[in-house]
Amino acid sequence: MSTRVRGKLELELAETAKQALPGGEFGNAVPGIIVREGRGGRVWDESGNEYIDFLLGSGPMLVGHAHPEVVAAAQAQLAKGTTFFADNRHGIELAREIVDAVPCAEKVRFVSTGTEADAYAMRAARAFRKRDKILKFEGGYHGMSDYALISLAPKRPGNFPQGVPDSAGIPASVQNEMLVAPFNDAETAESLIREHHEELAGVIVEPFQRLLPPVAGFLEALRKSTSIYGIPLIFDEVVTGFRFAYGGAQQYFGVTPDLCTLGKVIGGGFPLAAVAGRADIMAHFDRNLVGDEAFLTQIGTLSGNPIAAAAGLATLAILRRPGSYEQLFATGRELMDALGQMLKASGVPAQVIGIAPVFDVVFADGSIRDYRDTLRGNAEMMKRFNLLLRERGILKGHSKYYVSLAHTPQDVQQTIEAWRSAIEELGRAHNANN
Repeated sequence: MSTRVRGKLELELAETAKQALPGGEFGNAVPGIIVREGRGGRVWDESGNEYIDFLLGSGPMLVGHAHPEVVAAAQAQLAKGTTFFADNRHGIELAREIVDAVPCAEKVRFVSTGTEADAYAMRAARAFRKRDKILKFEGGYHGMSDYALISLAPKRPGNFPQGVPDSAGIPASVQNEMLVAPFNDAETAESLIREHHEELAGVIVEPFQRLLPPVAGFLEALRKSTSIYGIPLIFDEVVTGFRFAYGGAQQYFGVTPDLCTLGKVIGGGFPLAAVAGRADIMAHFDRNLVGDEAFLTQIGTLSGNPIAAAAGLATLAILRRPGSYEQLFATGRELMDALGQMLKASGVPAQVIGIAPVFDVVFADGSIRDYRDTLRGNAEMMKRFNLLLRERGILKGHSKYYVSLAHTPQDVQQTIEAWRSAIEELGRAHNANN
């Protein structure tokens, strides 16, 4: 087992962070580590400690850090200029590629973040339906907008369909514009859609919610119910887009929404996201088609940034190569199987959930189908496990192992050995307390 050592520079940077940043950090997933560089499936901190990286920048680095082809594409554009606030060739070509790849995509509008993409998708649904309310699912993550931060992670879940604000600073009126349903409960979702269809602008869902795969028939039921009433169904594919299949989760699960949001992978590690979907809904971004009253204003200084678009195009070219997704899924399955077997043998109450490219462990027994089931997980044990792994050179966020094409057989074996050692330590502590 290796123990992480913090050098003088990292300690100085950490002190500067305390002085300059709220909480001494950016607010993201892994406090206490300052990353210096990444190559392939690994990163190094400012003290030179090396980690196998399953954080992957929270997912964008699907082909690995500093992939030579992605770097070359970005550098080529960098020499020609960084941003123009005007259309550019790379952005246009990337939009065309998304239209060709993603089943629901007839038109594309670029933004810079997944939060923006989700907010604009909900706004587009409101413009199209001329209604206000959005139905989302408890535990579903749709960025950091006021609307998205209703029942993302409520500590005291309310009664459906009443949502609970997850942050200070959210107007009370926003709570009344969001309806909330349990994920993987088709009957409740269909009932709410039927009851509120006259006031619903849209339904937004992660087709794979955080770590929860949809149960058989759930997405199909949403598609059928929204279609009956002409309500736009929005798939938040910021995480799953181009990760589960080249056409995203909608291709993987075989259910096509009316709109989707994309991010992470399509920017190749640079800030880029998009709303994509049916031409008649996306027409609200075009004043000439819908007129002043129905026009949806959307302006962003860096939307469709040429460097991000060039990096995204290079990333997608790599993913299109034969065997890419087979490799990605094979790596993930090997990791999931090994982790599940070791946890089972340890006697620690735990199970591995997710799909090969994105998974994690929940320290609990019983079925895990929705957000409230995840609350049964032992959060302290999870925190301890993640810390033990970091000591052993494995980097991940609070939840999720993101798998990349850059993770090698050596990375897999080293990860398995780290898990074995950490689980043994967890097991000893668990057995001593029971």
